[in-house]
Parts: sequence; C-alpha cells; structure tokens
Amino acid sequence: MTSETPPLKAWLLLGLLALIWGSSFLLIKKGLLGFAPDQLAAIRIASAGFVLLPFILKRFKTVQPHHWLKLICVGLVGSFIPAFLFAFAQTELPSGVTGVLNTFTPLATLIIGIALFKQTALMQQWFGVVIGLIGTLLLVTATANGDFEFNRYGLLIIAATICYGLNLNLIKHHIPDLGALTITGVSLFLVAPAALIYLLLATPFTSQVTQVELWFPLSAILVLGIIGTAMALVIFNTVVKLTDTTFTSSVTYLIPIVALILGILDGEPFFLQQGVGLAAILTGVWIANKRKRQPFNTQR
Repeated sequence: MTSETPPLKAWLLLGLLALIWGSSFLLIKKGLLGFAPDQLAAIRIASAGFVLLPFILKRFKTVQPHHWLKLICVGLVGSFIPAFLFAFAQTELPSGVTGVLNTFTPLATLIIGIALFKQTALMQQWFGVVIGLIGTLLLVTATANGDFEFNRYGLLIIAATICYGLNLNLIKHHIPDLGALTITGVSLFLVAPAALIYLLLATPFTSQVTQVELWFPLSAILVLGIIGTAMALVIFNTVVKLTDTTFTSSVTYLIPIVALILGILDGEPFFLQQGVGLAAILTGVWIANKRKRQPFNTQR
C-alpha cells in the first residue's frame, strides 16, 4: 500500500467510476421502460460477459481446474443473481433509493465474513453495522408524508448486497491466487451464455428488438452492461494499480450521491428519511472500516 498522495489521474478516474456506477441505477430505470426485468438482467449480463472476452482470452491459461466451480459461483452471486434482483426491485423503487441501499454492501461483506468465514470483528465494526442497519430500515420505510411504510422490494436490494458480500468473501478466502480482472472477466463469461440463451428462448426479445421505440431502452441496458460493468471494471483495476484498495473503496461514498442527484434530476422525490438513511449508512460504513488496534474476537 502506498503512502504517497494519489495522482490527479487517479482522482479523475475515481470520479469517472463514481459517475458510471452511480448512473447505473438510472440506466436500469430507463431500460425497464421497454423491457421486462428478467430481460433487462439477461441483456446486461450477456453484453458484459461477451464484451470482456477479448481482454481475458490470455488469462484463461491462469485458471486451474479447481478454479472453475468457484468462478461459476462468483459469476452467479457476484453478477447474475444481483442483476435480476436489482431489475425486479426497481420496478417499485426509485433509482436514487436503490443506489443508496446498494451502499450496504461493505457491511454485508463484513457480516458474512464474520458469520461464515470466521473473521474477527472490532466492537466499532459492530457499531457501524447497527448504524447501517438503522439507515437501511429508514430507506425501505420512507414515505412522502413522513410516515413509515415498509417496501418489501427494498429487501431485494439487501439480498443483492448479501450476494455481493458473499462474492467478495469467496474471492478473498477461496480464490486469492487469481487477479481481479481474471476473476471478474472469466466469471462473467461463464454465466453470459446462460443469460443469452434465456433471453433468446424464454422471452420475446427477438420480436421486440426490431421495434424502433425500444431502441432507447435497449441502448440504456447495453450501456449498463458494457460501460457500467466491463469498462468500470477496467477503470477500477487501473485505480487500484495507481493507488491502493483503500483509496479506491472511497467510491462507496460517492456512488449513492451520484445516484440520488441523477434520480432527483429525473423527477424522483427526495424525502427527509432518505437523507437521514443515507447519512446513517455512510456513517456505518465509515465506522466499520475505520481501523483500531485491538480486535474483538467473535469466535468464542
């Protein structure tokens, strides 16, 4: 890990990464204007998986037989399943709120690491998790009149963050010998054919794609898959090489801000509870990632 000040290029790429990932929720919203949620998810995964193929062809040589099943699991919980969960959730959730709820991922990663992978936790990390959970509860119950009304579609986003958390722990504990681009590119490619087959055989996509009025929603989904997934991955790995993972992880705090701003510009309402929930989740993530010396061992 470097102690040097990140170069200007790293800051610019970090800002670009935040814009790309922060706008992905609005792109989902626009894609749903013309396609069903399952179609959107299938197009997203297929386009992302196949567009990365030229970048990972040489990397297949580094994949050993014992990696394949693990990479399929990574493809499923890290990309395939969350894509469907996000698409169905945004049929009933504003894109800005979805972007904020996605910020629960670091806390989900911590919880799963402790529960399933025997990681130790600091007392402050537990405190951060509790604050984050409170923020999440505020977000899934926010209404315009200030009352609290539970929106079950928010649980789909929480389920997606749990998938992301499981994915990150699988990579950390079971595939430490492969690079990030290899893991993401190969795992995406492994699930892309299933997404494409489903899209072509189980949905009316082939008849819809000729309709001119659906070209804009389709373009939004392709941008989501190609730029929001494939290009963002390349940018992410570039920033990591220029700086370190600590600097790159700060994008976590920028994504929900971008998502909320774009949502508001697109006419979505913004409630007080949403602002409080956002602040609570980001505070929880910050506390949970702040370092202390003495760990609190949960494995008693």
